[in-house]
Amino acid sequence: MPSEMQAGGTSMKSEMRGKTHYEIHGLTSPDAPTVVFSSGLGGAAKFWQPQLADFTQHYRVITYDQLGTNKSEADLCSEYSILHMADELDVLLKKLEVQQCHFVGHALGGLVGLQLALTQPDLLKSMVLVNAWSSPNPHTLRCFDIRKALLAADRKDMYLQLQALLLFPPDWIAQNAEHLEEEEAQLLNHFPNVNNLLARIGALSTFDIDDKLKGITTPTFALANKDDTLVPWQRSQMLVDRMPNAELSVMEYGGHASSITVPDAFNKLVLEYLQRVA
Repeated sequence: MPSEMQAGGTSMKSEMRGKTHYEIHGLTSPDAPTVVFSSGLGGAAKFWQPQLADFTQHYRVITYDQLGTNKSEADLCSEYSILHMADELDVLLKKLEVQQCHFVGHALGGLVGLQLALTQPDLLKSMVLVNAWSSPNPHTLRCFDIRKALLAADRKDMYLQLQALLLFPPDWIAQNAEHLEEEEAQLLNHFPNVNNLLARIGALSTFDIDDKLKGITTPTFALANKDDTLVPWQRSQMLVDRMPNAELSVMEYGGHASSITVPDAFNKLVLEYLQRVA
């Protein structure tokens, strides 16, 4: 059932469309420039909370829980793919009458953007790909193999501790240890559906569009972090080398989730690109 509320001074509408939960923040006019944020493996709209205050001043901002995660409850098939995720987002944006948008995707979310650029290129005014990739690489696959082994051993507590190690720089973890422990305890009590999680890991592990990158002409900003312990920053360099209308920025610090660890620097880089490409 549709609902409207005020949150932090920002007008927000949230609705369950089928099984896809979404939120609209910031500018309310359907003619306003729109930015769609797509999260990584966790799939949560709330991942982008550190971006809302800055982006809602200039844009209509859409965040959403990807199908099979958080408030978008569903049972995913074992053959679930990034193409499925892109199609689901396309259906949602059509429902919201979004004819064109800027897209910001983190990790798996970036893969969704790349797939949309192939299947629905007219939908995207620009793309920002944060620590994303176009094909599997041995290092990242090792990380996900360990995650799958922890799930198979029913060590959800260790899965969450490993997640922090993969997302955040060591000093940031040390400085935020108490907060992380509280968050991990909460996540352990509301752990996602394991079959869905495995299906999503399978989707990102098999995504491979290396041979299609030259055909993606969407203006693209690849944003990487040198201290990312999950995805080597050179994967973003590969995207830029092969895509005809892409540029790269590499942050020295921030880890895999720089949108959380250094939001001011992250927001500044992305907003400058969006304003420039507009």
